[in-house]
Amino acid sequence: MALLVPATAGAHVERPSYWPDPAPDTSISPPAGGKVPAIRDLYTALDEAPVGTTRVVCQGAVPSRTAVDAASRKLAKTRASYKKQRRAARRAKASKAKLRTLERQFRKRERKGKSAVRRARSSYAAAVAAHPSIARLRRSLDAARGAGYRFRPSEKARPLSAAEADRLLRFNERLLSACAYQEIQPAVTASGNNDRVVVMPGVYTEPTSRKKPKYDPACRKYQTFSDYPRRAGAATYTYHWYCPNDANLVAVIGRKPGTTPAPDPPRLNRRGIPDVGPCVRCNLQLEGSGLTADDTVVEAGDPKAGNSGPSAAGHAKDVAIGAQRADGFVLRNVSARHALEHGIYVIETDGYMLDRFKAFYNGEYGTLTFVSDHGVQQQCEAKGHGDSGLYPGAPPETGEQRTPGEPQRYNQEVRYCDSYHNAAGWSATNGNAVWIHHNRFYDNSLGLTTDVATSAGHPGFPGDSLLIENNEFYSNNFNVFAKGSDVKGKLPYPVGTGMWIAGGNAHIVRNNHFWDNWRRGAMLFSVPDVLVCAPGSGNVQDTCDPLKLSTSHRNRFYDNTMGRSPSGQAAPNGQDFWWDAFPLSQANCWYRNSGPGPLITSPSQLPSCNDGRDPGASIGIADLGNEGELLSCIVSFETRNYDPAQCPWFSTPPKPSARAAQRQAVARAQASPFEGKIRDFCEGRPDAPICRRLDAALEG
Repeated sequence: MALLVPATAGAHVERPSYWPDPAPDTSISPPAGGKVPAIRDLYTALDEAPVGTTRVVCQGAVPSRTAVDAASRKLAKTRASYKKQRRAARRAKASKAKLRTLERQFRKRERKGKSAVRRARSSYAAAVAAHPSIARLRRSLDAARGAGYRFRPSEKARPLSAAEADRLLRFNERLLSACAYQEIQPAVTASGNNDRVVVMPGVYTEPTSRKKPKYDPACRKYQTFSDYPRRAGAATYTYHWYCPNDANLVAVIGRKPGTTPAPDPPRLNRRGIPDVGPCVRCNLQLEGSGLTADDTVVEAGDPKAGNSGPSAAGHAKDVAIGAQRADGFVLRNVSARHALEHGIYVIETDGYMLDRFKAFYNGEYGTLTFVSDHGVQQQCEAKGHGDSGLYPGAPPETGEQRTPGEPQRYNQEVRYCDSYHNAAGWSATNGNAVWIHHNRFYDNSLGLTTDVATSAGHPGFPGDSLLIENNEFYSNNFNVFAKGSDVKGKLPYPVGTGMWIAGGNAHIVRNNHFWDNWRRGAMLFSVPDVLVCAPGSGNVQDTCDPLKLSTSHRNRFYDNTMGRSPSGQAAPNGQDFWWDAFPLSQANCWYRNSGPGPLITSPSQLPSCNDGRDPGASIGIADLGNEGELLSCIVSFETRNYDPAQCPWFSTPPKPSARAAQRQAVARAQASPFEGKIRDFCEGRPDAPICRRLDAALEG
């Protein structure tokens, strides 16, 4: 952000982390990583010759088949005895009368045995039906038979036939007979490469891992310094290997620690994990066996809160489900709730698939996939998070800054998700080359954010090459700063905004719908390098030069529909596009965007670059009013004091009215004292980088 300082960036500070090797690991078969892992179908989990071993987790004790087996054995013994007696009688040439008597006696004993088997089976079936996992599944299936089911709220209800419901129920009954675990973590710990953990319906609070201490003294020797600026106490990968449940309710630790320690201080070039060890839990699939993710819940907080808030209600651990260096990891059909920080956390992992998952009211992120590659998040729901619902942070540089000679590729993909009622629906500091498409971002304060205001530990500066297309950004007017909000906002996001790009290069925003965002549809503003890696800040970033303006160039917004829903309903944004026009920002273009009427933008004229054919025609010359607005909000990034009197972002904007009245309101806003604020700011700080650039632009 043009006026923000690095210590305030919206980012989680990690240990010094590195991007994994994007090539497949062929030391195991099938290889791990190198691509997005395939999902193994639930109904193959009990196949006789699978790749890997399946471990089944269920909620509560497994009903005993002892009585059924005993009655069946007794009946079989009765039948065998009769056959033996009949053969002996025939050899002895017994009379027909004696043979008939022998048969009558057998039939009587057989009827009694069959009755005992039926009673035992009936008792066992009743116990199975009453088992918590089966009972929970039955309730889910009954509801879906009547009203259908959804993987995310905005999709059309999917019908469930009687045959489909019966098949899933019968398979879960088979799973129950194979269940050997009542908690998830022991099943994961017992697993190896290519294994599967199938978790039957239930709410899993994981009492054993809950009791594990945080900051365990036994693992203190495995701590290191955090990333720049260096601070003691960061947990190394080895720390998590030996104390996996220190921070995680369920931990998937994919590799042994390497024999070579990570460099200290860390490398600036983060390509390749320096202390990586061999796979021990790669290609692991962890899945719920219910109809949807609502059936199987990993509860890191208070189960009484259900899928509601407040954020991190009753939290016992920082993370609900954590996967570290777990190449080829698949998580499917599971919900994660109420962790202090993240619902689902994937770090330093090459190859992951998060499918049909839900995340509710975790303190910071629904998902945090950090310094990971070859990943997909799909068919998901994320609600109630203080930073964002979905966060692929610090992805590898596979876009503009890719290694010379390598083809450009999207390293991660987020698709077909609903992220709503969060501070932000989607976010990524240094969001490099992620493809975001066919999602719905609504009822957030800010629908989507990507920034380069990089705090320590986020490699990849400056973020570039996102592709944001075919999404819907609407009604992002939820005020997390309002009194009584069930979500505690972590960052000063502007309430009523569809998306913003706070710095970043070569991002493409196309073919999206923005409507009913009461402040703005889309914002773009600059973050000079000096505000990220200023001398003396302690924030060292590869390629960051405080003497340069490395960010906020070559961004394109085109073919978007503003102020109108896909169904054609008009619902205006407060403004459609907003740009700070920071001096010397280059090649940012807006073209072929449309709405019910003329678009409302600030500045009133945005460079179209001749429909994108002449990006060199676009260069920022400073919009003092818009820069002044940013300046008025900078204090909030420092103090976390979200006072609407200081910064307008924290109050809910009025709902936009007719376009003519809206234009008048925008004109009044542009004539507000923001321009005076930036002039006052620069009057006392003539040497500030932003002021020098503004002076140069105004003189030019």
